[in-house]
Amino acid sequence: MPSTIKITPIKVADLVAEDETMPVYVHLIDHPDARVLVDTGMTRLHPAVADLDPRIRPLDKQDIDLTRIDIVVNTHLHFDHCGGNCLFPNTPIYVQRQELDDARTQNDYTIAEWVDPPDITLRYMPLEGEYELLTGVRLIPAPGHTPGSQIVLVNDLEGPTIIAGDTAVWSVELDNPQTEGQRLIRALNPARVLLSHEDGPWGQKVK
Repeated sequence: MPSTIKITPIKVADLVAEDETMPVYVHLIDHPDARVLVDTGMTRLHPAVADLDPRIRPLDKQDIDLTRIDIVVNTHLHFDHCGGNCLFPNTPIYVQRQELDDARTQNDYTIAEWVDPPDITLRYMPLEGEYELLTGVRLIPAPGHTPGSQIVLVNDLEGPTIIAGDTAVWSVELDNPQTEGQRLIRALNPARVLLSHEDGPWGQKVK
């Protein structure tokens, strides 16, 4: 079990929903064997989401060496989680197959050209179920927010950390879990859960 895994939240946008400002975070995993980016945020504005008044901080405008990202993981393919996929044309992007299929076939699911940019062929790696990405890093299906959502479970000596995507949008949803994915997170008894739209982690004492 690696003891030197580091997870860094990176703020990539603010959205305004119901007069409340909602941050958007992606997460960078520094693992001894690879550097993994979980979700890619937004890189530009789009009329379809103008009502959310996005204020973006694209990854390619931040002090991050994108050429050192070895792997990308999409927890799901809503616009604020896949809008930077275009920055990684040669990088494997791991996503559940159902999520990729739904994003490509359902109307009003996401911004289609951010999933499949017209001038780039992205290297999607469709999964069907759990997958050990690296030693101590597993991708686990977590239906609820979308049928094809997945979470990232990182095990190190500090205890399990979960990168939840939007399986729980707000911490309160983990206090009273309702979906299969939320119940799964609680069953894994994580030391902390990193959410995409809150500034701090949700945590519980590891038993």
